[in-house]
Amino acid sequence: MTTPITAIAIAIPARDERDTIRACLRAITASAQALPPTVAWSLCVVADRCTDDTAALARSELDGHPALVVVNDRDRPLGEVRDLGLRHAREHLGPHTPAATWLLSTDADTTVPDPWLTDHLRLANSGTHATAGMAHLDGLPRAAILDYARVLDLARIPEGHGNIYGANLGIRADAYDTVGGFGPINTGEDHHIWHRLGHTGHHRTYAEHITVTTSARTQGRATGGLADLLATLPA
Repeated sequence: MTTPITAIAIAIPARDERDTIRACLRAITASAQALPPTVAWSLCVVADRCTDDTAALARSELDGHPALVVVNDRDRPLGEVRDLGLRHAREHLGPHTPAATWLLSTDADTTVPDPWLTDHLRLANSGTHATAGMAHLDGLPRAAILDYARVLDLARIPEGHGNIYGANLGIRADAYDTVGGFGPINTGEDHHIWHRLGHTGHHRTYAEHITVTTSARTQGRATGGLADLLATLPA
């Protein structure tokens, strides 16, 4: 029997994201309004070695919400930054069993739709251990649209769409703890934890209907990430 989810922890790494962080946080807090009262939630923005006022803007935007901003001044791999955010968000939630806690990762250049949290919650309560949603790319040049569509088609597998985005990834906390979190991985940390969950026999779901909107920028914060892939497509 599946343990009902009673808590959701959300982590958002952000490095010099003053232009996008407010829209990102407004979308998430709006999505949280639809959660049932039996489900607590908490959000942690990790301001990662920022040289701008991302942290201050995030604190202002999150005032009055169950959320916090953590400043990281160390050169950590992106996986560790995500882990740091999830650890603080879980602590902020207070005591909830890992089997009843859903962990969500997204990015500071991403906005989520209103049903984002309730859609993840519905799948979490169905018994899945991890859910990989999709991402719509905002501002993708017309010449690159077909090429990116081919990239997505090549990823498709019998189980579903086959794409993993750190901007739209949910994992039940007991499964996350079992595989050791994202870990000290700087590129592809989202893919890495997804594959480890598969190797340890956890139930994973590809959710095409859970789609976020993320920037199609070609100069990203992580080497080897989505932005580097987009940079190879036609402008």
